[in-house]
Amino acid sequence: MTAKLKTAVLGATGYSGLELTRILLRHPRLEKPMLLRRPADNATAADLADVFPVLSGNGGYPLHPLAWPSLKEQGVQLLFLATPHETSRSIVPEAMAQGLRVIDLSGAWRLKQAEHRAIYNFQDANAVRAAEITEKAVYGLPELNADRVANAALVANPGCYATSVILALAPLLKAGIVARKRGIVSDSKSGVSGAGKEPTAKTHFVSVADNLSAYSLFNHRHVGEMVEQLDLTEQELIFTPHLLPIPRGILSTIYVHLNRKMTPTELDSCLRTSYSGKRWVRVFQTPKLPQVNFSLHTNYCDLGFCLADDGERLVLISCLDNLLKGAAGQAVQNMNLMYGWAEDEGLQ
Repeated sequence: MTAKLKTAVLGATGYSGLELTRILLRHPRLEKPMLLRRPADNATAADLADVFPVLSGNGGYPLHPLAWPSLKEQGVQLLFLATPHETSRSIVPEAMAQGLRVIDLSGAWRLKQAEHRAIYNFQDANAVRAAEITEKAVYGLPELNADRVANAALVANPGCYATSVILALAPLLKAGIVARKRGIVSDSKSGVSGAGKEPTAKTHFVSVADNLSAYSLFNHRHVGEMVEQLDLTEQELIFTPHLLPIPRGILSTIYVHLNRKMTPTELDSCLRTSYSGKRWVRVFQTPKLPQVNFSLHTNYCDLGFCLADDGERLVLISCLDNLLKGAAGQAVQNMNLMYGWAEDEGLQ
């Protein structure tokens, strides 16, 4: 029998890390993942069940300190990072030097252009090495970059908002039917888990419940991903994120003008042709539109649209689970590509 792959997860104590761990535990081609504890994590938590009691009674999920000799001794070949951006930025160079392949769920290595990366204000210990790694990193959106992901040493898993917007717009922009100079507007809304596990005044229950709020206007970290991957200028896209009073899920409503009159049949064909054979994108037959509930707890990105009677104004709807297709599920989809497995293994 083919030997099973040994993986490790650094950051399993976060929401995305928990979802990732759960998927890896049931993946048929993997050994039980090695779970690593960050120095900043609660040192009193010896087991992931101490952090997430829902895992109690399943044989234990010990949290180990990060030590490269230990990973080598355990035969780890692939390291997942579900860590803050700064942590991933500092760890990846050493991980790659150790010969590990890496899938990073943070924004540390997604951006090629310095002006977009500046929002993170990274302070690299070795700027030359960081630049080399940046060039080698593959943006891990499987529906667009599957061939490059397959051979990557470092996959930069996309952001959740970025995934929803890029997958909706990419087919139309590639077909050249968007009137880009008239502007594209994405009005996107996310559940609170998208803000991460650490609570803030803005994500406190009292602030979120029975409320809807916009934030990070014109300076959200995911905008750089969107314009780089879609080959847009920042002047061609307005992205406004909102915080929904729900635990998880994203709904992006995207407004575009077309440069010629089109029919619903033509637009439907454009989307379906682009994602033919792509397991995790579902195109809804107009007039049916995606809803947050349809994609929750799945790895699907659901797409739908409504075309105005004039045939030139279009509204796209894109929905996904921010912790799965927007994070952990997509990371496993990338792993499957890296090792030549079917994209849906472990994700059904």
